[in-house]
Amino acid sequence: MKRVIINADDFGRHVAINEAVELGVMHGCLRSATVMAGGGAFEGAIDIARRHPELGLGIHFTLVDDKPVLPPSEVPSLVTPDGRFYDNHLLFVKHYLRGGVRLEEVRAELGAQLRKVERTGVPLLHADSHQHMHTLPGILRVVLDLCGQGGINAMRAPRTPLLAGDFGGAGQLIGRLGLGTLARLAAFCAERHHIAVPDHFGGIVAGEAVSEPFLIKTLQGLSSGTTEIMMHPGTKNAPLQEACRWQHDFEAELAAILSPKVRAVLAREKIEAVNFRALYEKTRA
Repeated sequence: MKRVIINADDFGRHVAINEAVELGVMHGCLRSATVMAGGGAFEGAIDIARRHPELGLGIHFTLVDDKPVLPPSEVPSLVTPDGRFYDNHLLFVKHYLRGGVRLEEVRAELGAQLRKVERTGVPLLHADSHQHMHTLPGILRVVLDLCGQGGINAMRAPRTPLLAGDFGGAGQLIGRLGLGTLARLAAFCAERHHIAVPDHFGGIVAGEAVSEPFLIKTLQGLSSGTTEIMMHPGTKNAPLQEACRWQHDFEAELAAILSPKVRAVLAREKIEAVNFRALYEKTRA
């Protein structure tokens, strides 16, 4: 059996992302999304999740490239002088490796994010994180503990293929090797905590868009089991690129999710598009 979880990250960050998620679940193959508790369009994302119970909601734990849910004064080791998180994973990891991050503040902030989503009453099916920070040792332990406390039964393990998409040189290869190693450790630890992870991971982690041709090629080469494909769809590139400070082709990813050619491949290859509930139910069967 082949199953695919096509997940939209950054749900709730911007109204144009929310619009794409709703279009993707209504007219495309999208069945999963992870919400940013601190996102500026959080309430709209929750409204969409309530309207579409077939959309499995996860939590997108966030420690970079946004603002904390708690007051910055309560998490001083996680924020810059302007009260925001560090701009990207590279800056955060350097700060972390130098001993600048207090794990008790990580636990407090991520716990606050989890409680904010829990208060909506929408069930959470899985956890992942913005720029994969949940795979870092120490932070992984916090996330696993919070999953246990919140009854979250699945987690992303971003075991990315080394040569997915356009090859970006030695730096990209080293980065993917590092992430892949951390992701395999995260998967091992999650399974020891009885938290399910997909069998495989797809998508492009270096920022290139998952275009229609890339998604079709990925689906045609899908292995048996369950594969998560990480995506970042949006309805309007210009405002999203400005708001997210990321020159990403959000519209191309939405077009791939809505593509009739993609739906045809799913049908021809007998691939079931599911959310993380199917992964959890499989482990309990």
